[in-house]
Amino acid sequence: MRLASISLYPIKSTTGHDVPVAEVEPWGLAGDRRYLITETTDAGSELLTARDEPRLLACVPVLDDGALTLTGPHADPLRVVPGTTRSTVKVHHDPVELTDCGDEAAAWLSALVGRPLRLHWMDDPTRRPVNPAYSRPDDRVSLADAYPLLLTSTASLTRLRDWITETALERGEEAPEPLPMRRFRPNLVVEGASEPFAEDEWKRVRIGEVDFRVSKGCDRCVLTTVDTAAYTKGKEPIRTLSRHRKRDGKVWFGINLIPDGVGRITQGDPVTIL
Repeated sequence: MRLASISLYPIKSTTGHDVPVAEVEPWGLAGDRRYLITETTDAGSELLTARDEPRLLACVPVLDDGALTLTGPHADPLRVVPGTTRSTVKVHHDPVELTDCGDEAAAWLSALVGRPLRLHWMDDPTRRPVNPAYSRPDDRVSLADAYPLLLTSTASLTRLRDWITETALERGEEAPEPLPMRRFRPNLVVEGASEPFAEDEWKRVRIGEVDFRVSKGCDRCVLTTVDTAAYTKGKEPIRTLSRHRKRDGKVWFGINLIPDGVGRITQGDPVTIL
């Protein structure tokens, strides 16, 4: 097996971009999900994701030598300069202290979706522990939903695409366009797995020279149903995953990883099951 692609998502719940090389840190890939967006409401500042506002996916943040630039269809690119003001934002169940990124970034994002938003930066990635039920006491995660990295396989996606086509034809619908892997927002995509969903059984994996633990499978949410080009919600892949990959009341695709070391990984690196 080999590492087919590496993706970074600098801002949580916006569009990511592929990179040929990445540095693995204890809390994930360097630069991955270190920013998030909040909505300003009468009740205060609340995390906003593309689950509730699909237009966030029109923002494509790009990292260059550690500096973040926002790009989108509505305005010129904006280079982000974090300020010094800190506030606490609840990231799902975890209160996390974050640094505000200033009024220019807030105005840029607010104009994109048409309501008051602010951008925040996680200046210290050691602040947030991983779910203790699936980790060690010293494990940490950035602003990802729950775990440092997500891995998927091309073999599993191929099987899922076939199932989606079968579901559509059985219902008298037209065969859909192939579901893109980006719907699942993985950091790492592996090709050459022996069987679809072989990753379900992995416990430890080495990519290049870096080892990872598999914490658990990844249960999928409604964000996977958002068309990343049209910013609209549909039924797939949740409809078909519910038919073929449902257990414990959830649907599953991909695996969550926790680094057991640090180092550089490169597209094309060998992937070994330990």
